[in-house]
Amino acid sequence: MYREFLTPDDEEVYESIGEWPDSDESGARVLTLHDDSGQSLIFAYDALPRSVRIHWVNDQGIEILDFFRESATRLSFTSGQSTKHISVEFSTVECTGTMEIQVTPHLSVRDRLLFP
Repeated sequence: MYREFLTPDDEEVYESIGEWPDSDESGARVLTLHDDSGQSLIFAYDALPRSVRIHWVNDQGIEILDFFRESATRLSFTSGQSTKHISVEFSTVECTGTMEIQVTPHLSVRDRLLFP
């Protein structure tokens, strides 16, 4: 069964994390994020194929994570007093899960994909 990938509009993204998404050649929305230690994370999402991609490199340009997954169902951005987060929910016939990306004060990624 097909489920829609619910994504916020660009203004909501900006209001939550202070960054405007760009577009790549395929039409995916792309955010390039940096933390205080010099690490960078490129987060891309595309509503039609329901996909997300994360490319994270450290301050020396060494790749830490290159992640791609389809079956996303909901994307949200939140900010608190000292932290900003991206949350992506996934759902397939076999599995459901959530990925949490901390944007500030430093980058981190937690992913959980489980059998229901």
